[in-house]
Amino acid sequence: MKKIGSILILAMFFVASAFAPRTQNVHEVEADIVDLAVSTDFLSTLVAAVKAGDLVDVLKGDGPFTVFAPTNDAFAALPAGTVENLLKPENKDKLVAVLTYHVVPGKIMSTDLKNGQKATTVQGSAVTVTLKDGKAMINDATVTAADIEADNGVVHVIDKVILPPM
Repeated sequence: MKKIGSILILAMFFVASAFAPRTQNVHEVEADIVDLAVSTDFLSTLVAAVKAGDLVDVLKGDGPFTVFAPTNDAFAALPAGTVENLLKPENKDKLVAVLTYHVVPGKIMSTDLKNGQKATTVQGSAVTVTLKDGKAMINDATVTAADIEADNGVVHVIDKVILPPM
């Protein structure tokens, strides 16, 4: 019994240390918003769209930016053919409008969000923040992962693609 207890304590130590906050060290990788998205499999559709919209250099810029990043599943939930049409060269302006509607100038952490808050996007229209049942929503998209910090801002993962007013 004593041996099992020791093994459990050792296992808990390793699990706790794996999830402990990291301090600055030589092994820590710094990344801008684009590099962060590229390294995240479930944001690959967003990365493809950012490349097609020629927004890579902008989102690698100094910022700071707040990006509400839709997942691959969020893009897949759009009506059939929507993503393919947006990625066509002749629809680049529409694609850029949709993508820049997901970006707010400045670094807005989840603790900065207020119920009913409006934030003007790079696209020019505002998004609305709703705080309900311990969850944050941007328009009708739920924030599923918040405060992912990058060198030039912060990313909040959302479960829907939000579309600007047309």
